[in-house]
Amino acid sequence: MRAVHTVKEVREALESEKAVHLVPTMGALHGGHEALIRTARQEAGVVIVSIFVNPLQFGPGEDFGRYPRTLHQDMEICERNRADLVFAPSVDEIYPLPQLTFAEVTRVSEHLCGKFRPGHFRGVTTVVLKLLNIVRPHRAYFGEKDAQQLAVIRRMVADLNLPVNIVGVPTVRESDGLALSSRNKYLKPEERQAAPALYRALQEAAKLIRSGELDTSKVRRGALAVMTEFPLIRVEYLEIVDPDELQPIASVKGSVTIAAAIWLGATRLIDNVFVR
Repeated sequence: MRAVHTVKEVREALESEKAVHLVPTMGALHGGHEALIRTARQEAGVVIVSIFVNPLQFGPGEDFGRYPRTLHQDMEICERNRADLVFAPSVDEIYPLPQLTFAEVTRVSEHLCGKFRPGHFRGVTTVVLKLLNIVRPHRAYFGEKDAQQLAVIRRMVADLNLPVNIVGVPTVRESDGLALSSRNKYLKPEERQAAPALYRALQEAAKLIRSGELDTSKVRRGALAVMTEFPLIRVEYLEIVDPDELQPIASVKGSVTIAAAIWLGATRLIDNVFVR
C-alpha cells in the first residue's frame, strides 16, 4: 500500500484499473471507517481511501482547525484493512483556485443538520463530486451514521447521472450503543458517560413506532424523555422524517428515519435509526 498526494498521481495510479472502490474520509479513522474499507475490500478491484479534511463543510466557529489529523495512524489502519491506495491531498491540491463552482442538493439538505449548519452540505457535495471526478470509482462507500449526508450524496449522484454506485454501510457502535465518531475523542469522561443516552432515545422512538404509536409528536416526546435525566445533554433536534427526502412527517405511514443531534459541552454528536 502507498499514499499519493496529487490529482495527477492518483489518476496515474488508477489509470489501468478496471474496478475502483472509493472510501472517502476526513481521516482520524476508527472502527466505523474500518467497516467501510472491509466492505469495499469484499469486491474485486482496487480499494482507495481518501483522507481530506474539507474546509468547505465547516462553518464559522466550527472545529476545522482542531479536527484530528492523524495521517500516520490512518495509514496503518488502511494497511491493516488491506486498502491498496491512500489519497491524502492538501487543501491547495483540491482547491487550487478560489472555489466559484459548487454542487448543492436542495430539499434533502434543508432539515435536520442542514437547518443548523448552513452551507455544510454544499461543502460536502462539492468535495464528494470532486473526489468522484478525480478517482472515477465504480463504487463509493459511506456510513449510515451520517444518514442525511448519505441521502444527499445519493440524490446528487442520481440527479447528475454519475456512473457510480453509492453503498451505505451500517453504523458501528461501542458496546453501550454510542456510534463511533472521530469527534468522540473530544468528550470529557462525564460527557462520555451521558453520550449513549442519544442512541437509547432513538431506540425508544423506534420501540414506540413498532408498538403502534403513529403520532410523531408523541414518539418524539417519548424519545426526548430518555435524555432528560442527563442535564449535560443539550438536544439540537430529534425528528422523525421520511427516509428519502428527509422531510418531517406528522404521522407514520411507512418506513421512517429517526435522527437526532445533541451537544455535550463543545462536542456535537449525531445518530439515527431506520424503522421499517
